[in-house]
Amino acid sequence: MKKLALAVSAVALVVLGGIAAHAVGAGSADVSTYRAVLNAGAEVPKPTAPKGAGGLFTSTITKDGSTYTITWKLTYRRLSGPAVAAHVHRGRVGVTGSVLVPLCGPCRSGQTGKATIKKAAADAMLRGAAYVNVHTRRNADGEIRGQARLTGTTSGTSTDPPATEPPPASTYDPY
Repeated sequence: MKKLALAVSAVALVVLGGIAAHAVGAGSADVSTYRAVLNAGAEVPKPTAPKGAGGLFTSTITKDGSTYTITWKLTYRRLSGPAVAAHVHRGRVGVTGSVLVPLCGPCRSGQTGKATIKKAAADAMLRGAAYVNVHTRRNADGEIRGQARLTGTTSGTSTDPPATEPPPASTYDPY
């Protein structure tokens, strides 16, 4: 009788352990946060921008299964005119590239958004091969730009939606 009780207990632990492991894996996501400080000096080709033109882009990319979602916030100041568009582009520092993620158009400072993105866009951000820029009518190729830098990652977190604005990389915020 003692052996039977022990065997039943062992089977129950294996079954419950398998269910718990499945539940944890099914409800987990990978989250990466990014930050880009935008300025006219980083833009290619060099724009004709007002002194002090700049901005800040923060984002969170959540991978849940095979789905990637970006949640972002864009702020800027002292542009030559209204922001007609902003994008995340593929490209390393000093190199122009194709649009990976359209953000807004027209844009307003303080704007936020959320979108499903392709794995290629998430991979480019993770590798440091993506930048954000803001376009104006005067500087149609881009007026301010900044390289997206990884500020943090977590694995296996809850699939609850991320906050609209990820935590900053530091307490310094120029805007």
